[in-house]
Amino acid sequence: MAMNRIQFQPGLSLPAFLGQFGTEAQCEAALEQARWPEGFRCPRCGQADHCLLHVGVHKTFQCGGCRLQTSLIAGTLFHSTHLALTVWFLAIYLVGQAKTGLSALALKRQLGVSYLTAWLVQQKLMQAMAERDARYRLDGRVQVDDARSSSLPSSTRATSRTRVGALSRNATTISPNSATERTSPMVFRPNSAIFPAVCI
Repeated sequence: MAMNRIQFQPGLSLPAFLGQFGTEAQCEAALEQARWPEGFRCPRCGQADHCLLHVGVHKTFQCGGCRLQTSLIAGTLFHSTHLALTVWFLAIYLVGQAKTGLSALALKRQLGVSYLTAWLVQQKLMQAMAERDARYRLDGRVQVDDARSSSLPSSTRATSRTRVGALSRNATTISPNSATERTSPMVFRPNSAIFPAVCI
């Protein structure tokens, strides 16, 4: 049997993740870079001139033109949160890496938070991932993981593809066990960790 390259694709290991996002400062820097890749811009007037205020836990930017104050987490997935960004980023990593999903109870145990907090975090992450996926359409050659497609009855396989992602009319699905899988490059990579694209 040919090796399924989707199952053996390189990913972000837990030690590598903790090296990148293990501290609050690292998470804040990553979030700031994701929100404003070319530096802070006022969401109201678009001006770049600003000053930093030390109000609350996270950075707060004050526009030099219109004086609007904007928190680093305002308008993001983390808006009004009392959890540390390290906990949120770890939750994103764990949910993103779990191939068959991660229950709120398992998330509670791994994050060290209450069940209600874990459930709310999980719901927010799942909603953000669903909204992000809705913006994209799979096109060209698309490989579908056999764990997703072959375990379903043939009558439900066609409808289940919309759960993975919307397919355009000219998209072709390829089973990982087919002969073309051995020679064709991988196009669709499920379960890749998204940092911090899912956050904003």
